[in-house]
Amino acid sequence: MARIRHSFAWWAFANKVEDKVKLLKEAKKMGYQGVEMIPEELWPAVKDAGLQIATMGGHKSLTDGLNKLSNHNRIEDELKANIDKAKSNNIHALIVFSGNRYGVPDAESVQICVDGLSRVKKYAEDKNVLLVLELLNSKVDHQGYQCDRTWWGAEVVRKVNSPNVKLLYDIYHMQIMEGDLIRNIRDHIQWIGHFHTAGNPGRKDLDADQEIFYPGVVKAIAGTDYDGYLGQEFMPKADTIPALEAALKTCTV
Repeated sequence: MARIRHSFAWWAFANKVEDKVKLLKEAKKMGYQGVEMIPEELWPAVKDAGLQIATMGGHKSLTDGLNKLSNHNRIEDELKANIDKAKSNNIHALIVFSGNRYGVPDAESVQICVDGLSRVKKYAEDKNVLLVLELLNSKVDHQGYQCDRTWWGAEVVRKVNSPNVKLLYDIYHMQIMEGDLIRNIRDHIQWIGHFHTAGNPGRKDLDADQEIFYPGVVKAIAGTDYDGYLGQEFMPKADTIPALEAALKTCTV
């Protein structure tokens, strides 16, 4: 279990906390190693707290992404600029998005995304920055999003064939779309470079009111050779700091 690093998504937790610097310091004390998607003006505070920035957005936008050829020039420019920024600031990974479906068959869309990511894979390799293609549900939260099944995302990553292009496997989103979490994670672990969590239904705490048994899922991840981040990305029902601490305990097996 020691190989797994723990992080939390800033957007999900910071809005309930007045003292942002205190939140970073408390997370470090609990045992978190990273924070995700935090505003750039707080990057010095992240460093001072002894945390790493685990992820940031790689390009615009979630809905208008890599599955359109017409976006590739723009996304290449945005990704290269953000890869440089990530390298300079010790940021582990950039999140990339397929975009929403727009009538192109799955197989053709896979290849379009492969072509887009292949334009920047060597640049990411040279800078040692990870690009993670996010799996999201298209049933509840992101209707129309294309990369909504593990096999589809894994096919993109497999064809790109780069150690610096992987999947962001969001456990909450894939529970909604597929279930069978442990089997899917084990079968595709070689293509996964990051994990996100949340309770389902509701995208709240990892407690007994939701259906995912996180100790079992995390134990399965720990049983592989995965050594990346597991990021908490849920909206706490109550106070932020106790919720973060409880989630870390749940995900330490």
